[in-house]
Amino acid sequence: MTFAGLIVHNLGTRRVRTALTAVAVAVAVMAVVTLGVVTKSLQTSAANILELGKADFIVAQKSVADVLTSSVTTDQLHRLAATPGVDSAVGVLVGTVDLNATNPIFIEIGVSPADLKAFGVDVVAGHTYSAHATHEILLGWQAAQNLGVKAGDTLKVGTIVYTVVGIYSIKQQTFANTASMFPLTTLQALTRKPGSLTLAAVKVQPGANVTRVMKRIEAGNPNLAAVRLASQFGRVDRNLEFLDAAQTGAQIIALIIGVIIVMNTMLLSLVERIREFGLLRAVGWSRGRLLVLVMGEALLISLIGAAVGVGLSFALTTALQHVSSLRGILSAQYSPSVFGTALYTAVAIGLIAALYPSLRAAFLRPGVALRRE
Repeated sequence: MTFAGLIVHNLGTRRVRTALTAVAVAVAVMAVVTLGVVTKSLQTSAANILELGKADFIVAQKSVADVLTSSVTTDQLHRLAATPGVDSAVGVLVGTVDLNATNPIFIEIGVSPADLKAFGVDVVAGHTYSAHATHEILLGWQAAQNLGVKAGDTLKVGTIVYTVVGIYSIKQQTFANTASMFPLTTLQALTRKPGSLTLAAVKVQPGANVTRVMKRIEAGNPNLAAVRLASQFGRVDRNLEFLDAAQTGAQIIALIIGVIIVMNTMLLSLVERIREFGLLRAVGWSRGRLLVLVMGEALLISLIGAAVGVGLSFALTTALQHVSSLRGILSAQYSPSVFGTALYTAVAIGLIAALYPSLRAAFLRPGVALRRE
């Protein structure tokens, strides 16, 4: 029998204990992977709000708990537009509404019709709304498709029935294309935020240095932050930073729990197999070989647990997508990094948990071990 075959054989002779240990690893892996996928999805949804429209960067209130609570005044918008190097600054109000059971968090975007072109909106069917229309909206083409609505139809949003005067598209903006657009003043009235904006979408003049323009804006508006890269989104939405911190903390806790459970199992196994290890030492096995045997068994259990954990994570995340409070904002995406996370989590649990038991086994004195009952 080969050395690898012996590892598999040893686990096969203790099937129940092997299965229970693998389940412990699987639960830890499931927790780590699910948290990673959910956190990434929620961060993407939050970042998509900040990327609405076509702009070189966005400007929002600095360090708010949620970007939807950001407040940019009309006066600040005028100062942004007058900043050297700025070509246009479009004021945008963003809100959400519980449209129906399928769309509990439906995005509402308030933009003046005069700014739609600068915002990157292309009306592909029907026409745009008028500046002060109270019962006219535009629907993103994806939203219209999902709702089965076309230009000229009516749609009830909240308690008000609107006429869908047009269908729009914003290139490379999947999130924006699943939303709705209102005249800015209309949405301000609906949300009771007269004169208030959530953010400003800024385009710079041809040839202008974007970074310099961003610094000028922040220097002239201390309570605002200019954001261009995904890594900067935490500056205007602290929830993104909280999600990162929560994910890291939960992963550490899951790792510790997994290590403790697996180590406990390995120590119990060590006690039961002391005579076996003593015999192997007596027939000439080196300490290093015995160490590799125990570590190899733990590693194989961990790999089995990783595979099961990813499967459990997939099932759990799929279920979470159907929870009403997460529907529409949680869209799980499994990237190669997810499987890498599962693998190194499982390996870390296996190796750390088996380190002490394997050292105990390797340094057993054959005579003492063989005398154990």
